[in-house]
Parts: sequence; structure tokens; C-alpha cells
Amino acid sequence: MKYDWMDAYCLGKKDVTKDYQPAWEATRYFVGGKMFAMQGGDKTGRPIFTMKLEPAFNDLMRQQYEEIVPGYYSNKMHWSSLYLDGNVPDEVVRDMLDRSYLAGIAALPKKLQKEILG
Repeated sequence: MKYDWMDAYCLGKKDVTKDYQPAWEATRYFVGGKMFAMQGGDKTGRPIFTMKLEPAFNDLMRQQYEEIVPGYYSNKMHWSSLYLDGNVPDEVVRDMLDRSYLAGIAALPKKLQKEILG
């Protein structure tokens, strides 16, 4: 897999946990109990990484990269899926992961946000 660094990158962020959802055959990433990303496959088994992002940023990424599509089995406005066999530059993927992590934090109560962000 081209983006084999993504798991360690997500887990390197403060208060991130992950689990495996057998019914979905997917690994899910959480911050403060809120899911912000998921790695699995589409209906053909093609590997994807789905991230929660701001709608305007989702639109921009989908316009720039054909490997970024509306979130697979997710809210298409707030989630985008990245095909892991694509050619999106690592720095763009890192930016997407950073933004997704922050979107997860933004969904938490203010007190918990402050604890995580320091």
C-alpha cells in the first residue's frame, strides 16, 4: 500500500484510539470517542481511507484529485474517501488527516477540546 504511514500518523496524534469493526471490515480512528477516519474497502474490495472534512475542502479535493471521492457509505457532504492505490501526494494526504482530526475534535464538548488541544 502506497500510504502505509497513515496508521502511525493517525495514532501519533494526541488521544487517538482505533478499533476494528468486523461487520464493515474496517479500522476506525477516534479522538475523544468521535470517529474522524476509517480505513477499509469499497464494494469491490479496493482499499480506501475515509476522512471527515469541511464540505468546501471536500469539494476542492474532489475537483483536484480523481482518487478522492464522496465518502463511501458516509455522509457525502462531510466525508471523503481516498483510494489508497492513487497518486495523491503525501503532503496533501497529511493535510487531509490533520483536518479530519481537527474536525473530530470540533465535534467534542468545549472542555474536552481544551484538554486535547492543551
